[in-house]
Order: sequence, then C-alpha cells, then structure tokens
Amino acid sequence: MSQPIIRVLVVDDEPAIRRALSLSLLELGFLVAEASRGEDALKLLRAGPFDAVLLDMRMPGIGGIETLRRIRSFAPRLPILMLTVCDQEVEKVKAFDLGADDYIVKPFSIPELIARIRATVRRVGVNAENEPIENETIEIGIIRMEPAKRSVTKRGHPVHLTPKEFDILHYLMSRVGQVVTHQKLLTAVWGENRAEEIEYLRTYVRQLRMKIEDDRSNPRYLLTEAHIGYRFADASELSSNMMSPRSRR
Repeated sequence: MSQPIIRVLVVDDEPAIRRALSLSLLELGFLVAEASRGEDALKLLRAGPFDAVLLDMRMPGIGGIETLRRIRSFAPRLPILMLTVCDQEVEKVKAFDLGADDYIVKPFSIPELIARIRATVRRVGVNAENEPIENETIEIGIIRMEPAKRSVTKRGHPVHLTPKEFDILHYLMSRVGQVVTHQKLLTAVWGENRAEEIEYLRTYVRQLRMKIEDDRSNPRYLLTEAHIGYRFADASELSSNMMSPRSRR
C-alpha cells in the first residue's frame, strides 16, 4: 500500500538549503512549497493546507522562534520540525516550550530528515483520530482541563501552561490512575528520538507541580512511581486523608 502524499513547507532564508531540501523531498514524492522568511510562511500556511513544516531557527525578519509561536496560535497540531546550526540546550527548550515537534541540527542526512517527518506526521495523525474522546472535558478534584480550548483551571482560576506542559498533563489526566512510564510519556509528547531523556521530563514535571499543586513537595495530583514514571491521581485517592508523601522528581 502506497504512503499518502505529504505536503511540506520549507522555511529557510538560504536559497541553497531550500533548493536542496525541496529537490530531495520532491524526488521522494512529497509536495513542497518554499518560504524565505517567517512572514511569508505564515501567509502560505493560512492560504492552504500543509502536513508538516521545516522551519529554520535563525532567519531575518520575525525569525524562527516567533514564527513558531504565531503558527501555534492558529495551527496547534501542525507538525513543525526546527532546523538550526546550533545545538544549544536553551534553544531546544525554548522551541519545545513553544510547541516544536522535533529539532534537527545542520548538517543532517536526508534519510534521517525524511524518517523524522514521516514519524511526526504519523504521530500527529494518530492523535487526531482520537479527537472526539481526547477533546472531552476532564475534571479531577480542583483541576479542570478543556482540551478543545487547551485550557486548564485550578479552583476555577486559569493555569498558564506551555504547550509541552499542557501535552504532558493532558496525557496523564486522560489516563487517570494509570501508571505511564517515562519512555511512553516522552515518546507521546516528543517522539521516539527523545524517549531516553528522563531528566528532561523531570524538569517539566517539576514545573507542572509548581503550577497545579498546593504543595509541590507533597504532590496530591501528579504522582511519581519511583524508577517507572508518573500517574495522575484518581478521585478515590484524592478523597482519602491517608496519602503518603510523594517524591518531588
């Protein structure tokens, strides 16, 4: 069975890179459009459907990070892979916080890039198939999540989460009471290439606890299963007064 045609927007200010990427993608059966600046990319994305975006981090004009932020404001599920010559952790975290799906450092091999594009599009597509269930409002204790609006409240007050924080919390709340391993959570939110970065995940969990827990050192909602992963407490646990302290990690 043939694979579906994937429509890719290549956004890079260097003509040689755009040309090389476009030719390689076209030869492999992709449909390709190009933009040299973030402003042009936004116009193209609003004018027609795309399945993935290859977005250069550093460009003139509004730049890659601001372009990413604006795309996410109207296309929260569109797969976006960031391209950059810099492999700094700060840049990676910033891109992921704003909703990037993957991060590829130049120079990279075309087979690796193609594999990542297909994997990201497939993962987002699988999630989209579950939208009717995934979009149901979830209310557990004092925490209420409305996935369709990507909003979270605590005791009725808005909780401001980054895109990745929201994705982590949504994945756990939609599986309330179930233990989710580090690898499964990392794969679900970032993809298979991030499945071993447990410390990275722990940083996000600590940030989440600061926002949703009354006492982050003794969490009642986002619970740690030592050496395994995390789970979101169910109603029966929350109503009990016999909960033992949980790890901060």
